[in-house]
Amino acid sequence: MARPDKAAAVAELTERFRNSGAAVLTEYRGLTVPQLKELRTSLGSDTTYTVVKNTLTSIAAKEAGVDAFDDQLTGPTAIAFIDGDPVEAAKGLRDFAKTNPSLVIKAGLMDGRALSADEVNKIADLESREVLLAKLAGAMKASLHQAAQLFNAPASKAVRTIEALREKQANSEAA
Repeated sequence: MARPDKAAAVAELTERFRNSGAAVLTEYRGLTVPQLKELRTSLGSDTTYTVVKNTLTSIAAKEAGVDAFDDQLTGPTAIAFIDGDPVEAAKGLRDFAKTNPSLVIKAGLMDGRALSADEVNKIADLESREVLLAKLAGAMKASLHQAAQLFNAPASKAVRTIEALREKQANSEAA
């Protein structure tokens, strides 16, 4: 009876590893059920926080081609599977870990690349995708504005020069 359940669990985890943009492995020893519920809520709808069995997770990770968590699967383990913005999820985990030291970020995986706990925290320090895109757009707009001024400068200088010559000629003819 347990074999089909385990096979289904491995298949589900394998699918999550393949379809998630990022994943963060944590240890939740000492957290209460209400605290876990609060964590799940704070991570938002684009992140699924799942308590997993280490042996099944190891099998699923190998089937999905993930080797980032090989040495980390010890103790009570949970994985945050991230479908949305990894920065927001990393911030949520880091902030929750600050107020609840029982949550330990062990490792991460983003775009097929293994991340250490320190790298996950560095990602949490980044600004959100929307803020970074807005800054990029502002920088691009400023560069375009400068380029437009640069291209317009010779033409406006020529117009001012011609106007000054015309005024000078008009003054000399009047005198």
